[in-house]
Amino acid sequence: MKPKKLFSAIPLALAVFICSFSTHQKDNRKWIELFNGKDIKDWMVKINHHDVGDNFGNTFRVEDGIIKVRYDKYKDFNEQFGHLYYKTPYSYYHLLVEYRITGEFLKSAPEYAMRNSGVMLHSQDPRTMLKDQDWPISVELQLLAGLDDGLPRPTGNMCSPGTDVEFKGRIDPRHCIESSSKTYKLDEWVTVEAIVLGDSLITHIVNGDTVLQYAHPQVGGGVVHNYDPAQKQDGKLLKSGFIALQAEGQPVDFRRVAIQVLK
Repeated sequence: MKPKKLFSAIPLALAVFICSFSTHQKDNRKWIELFNGKDIKDWMVKINHHDVGDNFGNTFRVEDGIIKVRYDKYKDFNEQFGHLYYKTPYSYYHLLVEYRITGEFLKSAPEYAMRNSGVMLHSQDPRTMLKDQDWPISVELQLLAGLDDGLPRPTGNMCSPGTDVEFKGRIDPRHCIESSSKTYKLDEWVTVEAIVLGDSLITHIVNGDTVLQYAHPQVGGGVVHNYDPAQKQDGKLLKSGFIALQAEGQPVDFRRVAIQVLK
């Protein structure tokens, strides 16, 4: 982490807590492996246009000890955005994910999804989603790989399907806020972390560097479609929620998903 960024972005008491956590408690806390390296029996699948539990096209599969997102059984993408949810919601936690963007992009998927995936934080329960709801109401830790065009394309960004966050002291109207990370290549393994403190502060870390911080995640904004109105109470703070891995047309590998519970 980078303490200067932490102290400039949050109140002193909270900064002291995070600094203490990072320097004294991190190595002593037990990592809980959400992915057991064998199967996804502890996870729930929700793919747009399908019922909860329908892993259409075997989109999410485990091979060689890796959760793989694949599209070899798709004829057409048809906005079938998918998410794989761990069975337990969390509130205060430190999440660690090792991933790589890989393979051939499904050409019928939207262009913006090329070399693009994500980890959803504080997500709504997939069992509350309607069959044709495209995205869960959640905060996304976006995962990107470079497009081989020489332009920067940072990973570890924040995107906000059906949510709002405070950035630099105010609600930010942008759907996605870029991080300060460098650009990573296709097939390159990357470690991303999120320190999530309930409805107060969320910190993104990429390969050990703090790259983004924002606060007060809450229901709001747009992007999500075909949802149950009872689930979208704008302004409601997100104190907890599910963790989910994203599938939106690009093959992705996840070889580790682990968590330290902070409260």
